Amino acid sequence: MPVSRKIIAYVGPFAVFVGFLAVNELLHKIDNYTWLTHAEFWIYPLQTIVCGVLVIFFWREYEFTAPRGVFFGVAVAIVTFIIWISPQAFFGYAARVEGFNPNFFADNPTLYWLTIAFRFLRLVIVVPLVEEIFWRGFLLRYLIDNHFTRVAIGTFSWFSFLAVTILFMLMHAKPDWPAAIVCGALFNLVAYRSRSLATCVLTHAITNLLLGLWIMRTAQWGFW
Repeated sequence: MPVSRKIIAYVGPFAVFVGFLAVNELLHKIDNYTWLTHAEFWIYPLQTIVCGVLVIFFWREYEFTAPRGVFFGVAVAIVTFIIWISPQAFFGYAARVEGFNPNFFADNPTLYWLTIAFRFLRLVIVVPLVEEIFWRGFLLRYLIDNHFTRVAIGTFSWFSFLAVTILFMLMHAKPDWPAAIVCGALFNLVAYRSRSLATCVLTHAITNLLLGLWIMRTAQWGFW
């Protein structure tokens, strides 16, 4: 497959994912129309479906091999989760209760549980795949050689390590920046140690699963 088409496979799902986020932010500025000011309740499921379909469509182009270094990946996932919640859980920072609150559908159990199901599908499956394919599968290598398929997954350079870590941080909300920069660095370390894109996805998925369960337990919807 030509490099240009490979780039589409690795970058396309992430670009579409970010595009949906941008549309959601734009619609939030519109008042008086519930289906627009609360657009996340239909945009996120649509984003999940579209990006999931794109990943499936390009699946054979990704360099997934059997996971390696799984125990290290699981340990990083747990540490990352603890770092992410530590300001509120351990240091007395204000709870982040404003955000994607599924209780919006509390009076409709079907919509409530459908919303939860799509949110976890997005959080635990689609986000780890889309982001790890882009950050660790593509950009971490592209910043070493623009013919990125010539670079083995997990190849280290200081420039790509720092650039991906910082850009990963900037893609998150400002309150998450301290945790996100550590998270980006640790996820890069998983790539370097395991040299397995599958392990990177697994690590990210476990982190997000733990975070999602904690959000449901504490109702701190701002962490979504």
